[in-house]
Amino acid sequence: MLIAAITVFSGVVQLISPQFILHLTGGATDATGRHFFRLVGMFMFLFGGLLLQALFSDRDEPLAVFWCMWQKFGASAGVVAGILQGFFGPAAWIVAAFDFITAVLLLIYWRRR
Repeated sequence: MLIAAITVFSGVVQLISPQFILHLTGGATDATGRHFFRLVGMFMFLFGGLLLQALFSDRDEPLAVFWCMWQKFGASAGVVAGILQGFFGPAAWIVAAFDFITAVLLLIYWRRR
């Protein structure tokens, strides 16, 4: 649940102040970078909210966990691609690792359900 809450929180921060996260990760803080980072923040907020709802639900919600897992794998791959293309700095490896580890944990959780 903590991972889902962190995803929601960081998504909201990216929506409100993308330049803050872009600065931390060494990303471009120009208008284009901020615009696209806001879009990323929106999806983080939505998928984090979906995961929170699935985990708090009285019903088993394996499909929600499944799709949130893929969102985390995709986010990790996207951050790595951004690092390799020079869009993000080395600090972004922490974000990529967090998303990848989260995806693996969700995979384990999903398979056990």
